[in-house]
Amino acid sequence: MSDDLKQLEKEVKKAKRLASEQAMVLHDLIEDSLPEGYQQLLSIAQATFDACKAWDEANQKLKAAGG
Repeated sequence: MSDDLKQLEKEVKKAKRLASEQAMVLHDLIEDSLPEGYQQLLSIAQATFDACKAWDEANQKLKAAGG
């Protein structure tokens, strides 16, 4: 396996971990803070979307590279 492919795999794993962590923040808001914490909903949802999109983009690069 090439070093580039290994680096892409590492980036995908990191992006997935960050997306999962952000999803937990959103989950915690929903479970523990709504409806009172509704002011935080848009920013946390956007951060979760951005983290998931970053994972998807990294994963697509890995797939395109044959990983």
